[in-house]
Amino acid sequence: MADFRYISFQKSPKMFASTPARILLTCLVWTCDIAAAQSQQVTNQRLFDTIPFIPDHHARRLAQFASETIVPGRVIFLGNSITEMGDWKRLTGDSTVVNRGIGGDITFGMLQRLSLVTALRPSKIFLLIGINDIGKDIPPPVIADNISRIIDRIRTESPGTVIVLQTLLPVNPAVNQFPQHYDKNDKVLEVNKLLRALAKEKQVPLADLHALFRNKQGLLRPELTGDGLHLDPNGNGYRIWVEHLRVKGWL
Repeated sequence: MADFRYISFQKSPKMFASTPARILLTCLVWTCDIAAAQSQQVTNQRLFDTIPFIPDHHARRLAQFASETIVPGRVIFLGNSITEMGDWKRLTGDSTVVNRGIGGDITFGMLQRLSLVTALRPSKIFLLIGINDIGKDIPPPVIADNISRIIDRIRTESPGTVIVLQTLLPVNPAVNQFPQHYDKNDKVLEVNKLLRALAKEKQVPLADLHALFRNKQGLLRPELTGDGLHLDPNGNGYRIWVEHLRVKGWL
């Protein structure tokens, strides 16, 4: 679009001397300014995908949850595949612990299903979510804002529930079979920084799983993972996780 502010006055300067000509020129300039400003406005359209990974698995897990009879007031581990893969009943020695992890879930998916969790009036929720958001290139501030909304809703819908927020685990792209679209440790660090601030703001306990599972290079310890993203369910990672929660007095 032409910018009429740069029209040359050199060839016929007298043509702009009259009042009508000046008014016309002013209107043209204003019109172009408005059009330029509108073109720079932030759009409300999302530039990232908000559908969880593996939607079929997501639906199957929700159907499984609906078929279970759960006694209210139990401890719930809430998250994505890293949570789903944990055998929390065996690990904690508590047969009443509830696993509400869904592989591929993101913060948007958790917000959609959260009422099914708060309806159980859990005594405690261990919350871990966000790595799949990073895999979908959802901006860290959006991830943190969604987690803030999750915390607020838990407090509103189940006021007696204690929330333990957990930082994202590091990833390790050097491990075989690592899914490359998760090679974003810088984003993991950025989200975790926001989560630490959020924990202080909301006054919720923070389990620093990133510090627990990283090596000296800041990567997920290779002896604890089979793909650089998940903990090996047959390894020591989940035992270390639960022991950390016990030492902190949260289990």
